[in-house]
Amino acid sequence: MNYQDLRIVFMGTPAFAVASLDALVQAGCNIVGVITAPDKPAGRGMKLTESAVKKYAMEKGLHILQPEKLKNPAFLEALQNLHADLQIVVAFRMLPEVVWNMPPMGTINLHGSLLPAYRGAAPINWAIINGEKETGVTTFKLQHQIDTGNILLQEKILINDDETAGELHDVMKEVGAKLLIKTIKGLAENSIKEVLQQNENISKAQQHAPKIFTETCKIDWTKPADEIYNLTRGLSPFPAAFTFLQNKLLKIYKAKKEICLHNAEPGSCKSDGKTYLKFACADGYIYALDVQMEGKKRMLIEDFLRGFRLNPEGSKDDKQCEEK
Repeated sequence: MNYQDLRIVFMGTPAFAVASLDALVQAGCNIVGVITAPDKPAGRGMKLTESAVKKYAMEKGLHILQPEKLKNPAFLEALQNLHADLQIVVAFRMLPEVVWNMPPMGTINLHGSLLPAYRGAAPINWAIINGEKETGVTTFKLQHQIDTGNILLQEKILINDDETAGELHDVMKEVGAKLLIKTIKGLAENSIKEVLQQNENISKAQQHAPKIFTETCKIDWTKPADEIYNLTRGLSPFPAAFTFLQNKLLKIYKAKKEICLHNAEPGSCKSDGKTYLKFACADGYIYALDVQMEGKKRMLIEDFLRGFRLNPEGSKDDKQCEEK
């Protein structure tokens, strides 16, 4: 069968999914429907805002469905009437079996890790937080338990030492889109052999990639520099790792580490007041390079320090930071 003859329903919501939908359109796939989240109020005026996938689908004149509930009888009937051969899910919500089991060729998902590692909502973040040197993307068949279905294809991606989650996200969405096209062609040609997920070689840290919560983002300065550095990378640009400075929340989007012996209290800060701000941790210092103070704009550390008077390096009370 020619892959362009397949009737495909695409399900996705954020910008990550747009890259895959665009790849399908550019490859000439027959997209008979796009399922995305309902419009949501956003911004100061709480104006209804469309998802990134909806905006793209509207530009391309694709048929759009936005169900509040995926088990709604009217939605299920509308989905059935699309007569899809295959459904594709990229960054969407969890599907009930009545939905993922509907098309004869099943439903395939693009996931941002080398399954079975990092199953869950935030695989990109946790791979960097845990200091991984490589990750990847996986296409797999959906089944009952989340992210456990048979693997179709995988593609490895190296993680650079200074790469942030945002940067890896942008690389991954393009690599994933290409892998998705390769997967659809392979399914159409019946040339892909499904592989059962094997968990034996997965460490405890790699088993889950849960949603990121506020407590995950707070920096524990008693930890080693490597761990804190990886945390700042893995949470940048959103939601961002944070600490407190002058009793105000300070987000750190970019940092660098210095491994050294010192006698400073963990979390205490030192600065020359012009070019650097560093925080003591278990085995060295973390330099904040790109920050955002509560109630202010994001800025480079040099710009940030222009508005603050910090104690000179070596002062007795490194934690005192006074605004000019």
